[in-house]
Amino acid sequence: MGRAPFELSVVARGWAAAFLLVSLVHVGALVASAATVADVSQALLMPALAAFVVSATRWPRGHLVRWTLGALGASWLGDSLPALLDGDAAFLAMVGCFLLAQVSYVVAFAPYARRSVAFRRPVALVGYGAVLVGLVAWCAPHAGSMLVPVAVYGGCLVAMAVLATGVSRVAGVGGAVFVLSDSLIALERFVPGWHLPGQDVWVMVTYLVGQGLIAAAVVHANRSVRRARSGAVPSPVAARPAVPDNVVALAWV
Repeated sequence: MGRAPFELSVVARGWAAAFLLVSLVHVGALVASAATVADVSQALLMPALAAFVVSATRWPRGHLVRWTLGALGASWLGDSLPALLDGDAAFLAMVGCFLLAQVSYVVAFAPYARRSVAFRRPVALVGYGAVLVGLVAWCAPHAGSMLVPVAVYGGCLVAMAVLATGVSRVAGVGGAVFVLSDSLIALERFVPGWHLPGQDVWVMVTYLVGQGLIAAAVVHANRSVRRARSGAVPSPVAARPAVPDNVVALAWV
């Protein structure tokens, strides 16, 4: 018997397991202060997650999946390039690559904007705005020439988190956790006296959870559009011809 129309393939399950395994190895290496293992495993994280997204979808993948893959690619650069540089150059390379990642996510989630909290619960924007203003204000006294890049990055990061809520609740949680991860990095860099036990571990755990939830939500949204087009379930996004998305979705367990 063949697979059910929306069943996750063995290959996709394998890549999901690979991402989880590499994540565990990486976090374990951070805990054990095994720098070489941590560096190598960090460079493998986003390729494994991207391979999961690719193997869980099929051509033509459409706007949401394409731009999500772009965000994962930029994230991989942000994970890998700083290891080749030192000091401010490493930090700027990381910020630049992850800025590209956040812009890619913003573009990916833009067709879902009318389903996000920005339209459905605009009062929630007060909370997102407070996080952004508070973080920038906290970092500003010691950010120096980095203040503008950090503020721009923070704005894109929060915009991503807001728009992610339009994809699904899972994506919204993933976006919020991603904001937490990057906030920890900013606090460590720019706030003297900031000390969180296990800082590096918490940064990576929240980063991996955020990216993983976003990827899972994108794959699920992909599946929902395919089901809608097959007549199985309604799709609010597919019903909006003004914002077309020709995603052809995966097989979901």
